[in-house]
Order: sequence, then structure tokens, then C-alpha cells
Amino acid sequence: MSKPSLSIVLPTYNEKDNIKILIPEIEKTFNHINHEIIVVDDSSPDGTATASEKFNKEYGNIRVIVREKKEGIGAAIREGYNNARNSIIISSDSDLSFLPSDMYRLFEKIQEGYDLVLGSRHSEYSFYELTTLKVRIKGWISKNGNRVLRLITGIRVHDFSANFRAIRKDVWKRINTIEKTNTLLLEMILKCKYGGLKVTEIPVTFKDRIYGESKLNLGIEAPKFLIKMIKYVVMYRLMGYKPINKNA
Repeated sequence: MSKPSLSIVLPTYNEKDNIKILIPEIEKTFNHINHEIIVVDDSSPDGTATASEKFNKEYGNIRVIVREKKEGIGAAIREGYNNARNSIIISSDSDLSFLPSDMYRLFEKIQEGYDLVLGSRHSEYSFYELTTLKVRIKGWISKNGNRVLRLITGIRVHDFSANFRAIRKDVWKRINTIEKTNTLLLEMILKCKYGGLKVTEIPVTFKDRIYGESKLNLGIEAPKFLIKMIKYVVMYRLMGYKPINKNA
């Protein structure tokens, strides 16, 4: 059987040096698959969008969406997903923290009949690169925060907050997300799982970035994430969630 088509969504902000490495690696990994790359750039002043557009002259399958208003990673991911033309969508951070080889494993796993496949940094056989004290603290917070999420949500996955996942396009259309920040990543999981859709995860490698700086401020985002988590657990775990009827 032929492979399904694939759309790869890369949200970016000041990732020019990383995108120059990442796009050729993705193209090499998926050269035998019908795929497109959608770069959703929040008007990066470093020229990320221009660098991405230049690659389209070589590969011919890259679209760049430049967002004038910076609303958050969730809004950027949603715009990329909404513009995806193919049957399976994968999104990934653009800072080289995730491997294209693991991206291919997401693509393979979702073809086993799943609706949403998560790349997990914290499950057995995952690898989380801990290079500095700051990264170690960040990794500890992420790992234990996800433990709390697993307990409260009742969902047996180990990583709710990584932007490294595959979802079927028809499923994306059914869950009708609203979040604009990284809470979108949690919202997707809760709506899929509580809506009776098939969710799983695979262990992946997570490396520390080499170029640029992380955009995530845990001191600001973690409390917001916690509040939204409680809201959605009450709404969807206790009251239920019904995905939109795809035949409607």
C-alpha cells in the first residue's frame, strides 16, 4: 500500500540558524513520502521566513506563513494545521531539539490506527539531554509536572506539553481547539482522549538547542497551564466531550 500524504508544521520565531539545518534533514528523511513543510513564522526579525522561502526554490514543497501578530505557539500551530493539505499532520519545534528520525516514527505509528500520537520526552526509553543546571531544572519541572497531569487527567501518557506529535487531519477538524498558547497541546490530548479517540505515545530523543534561545518562560506559562488544566479536566473528564461529527 502507498504511504499517506504528510504535512509537517514548524512554528518559528528567530530560528534562522536552526531552520537552515532542519529543513534539509526533514527533506532527506521524507524524500520518498508525498509531503509538504509549512513554516509558520511570527515575523522573526532574524530572517527565518526568508531563509525558509529560499528552500522552496530547491525543494518546491515548502510554504511559509508569516503572522504579523504574535499570539502564541498555540495560535501558530493552529494556523499551520488549518492550512495543511495532506491526510496526516506532524508538528515539531524548530530548534533541533527533536530528531527527524523520530518524526518518521510518529508518521509510522499513526498508521497503525491511532488518531493522535505523541512524542514523549519522559517515558521509558526516551532520552532528555541535560547539559546545564538550568536545563536540568527545566527537565525536572517538565517531568514532574507531567506526572501531576497524568494523575489528574487519568490519561496514561508521559508528556502532555511537547510540540512533537502526529494527528490525522480529519481528527484535527473534529476537536475544534480554541487555545492560543502552549495549552493547546494539552487541549488536543484531552479532547481526543475524552472524546473517545485513540491516543498513544512513543519515546523520543530531546536535545538541548545549540542556536538561539528558548521562548518558553516556565515561571509565567506553568501557572497558566495549571489553571487551564483544571478547567479542561472539569469540563471534559467530568462532563464529557463529543468531537464534531465528521459526516455533519
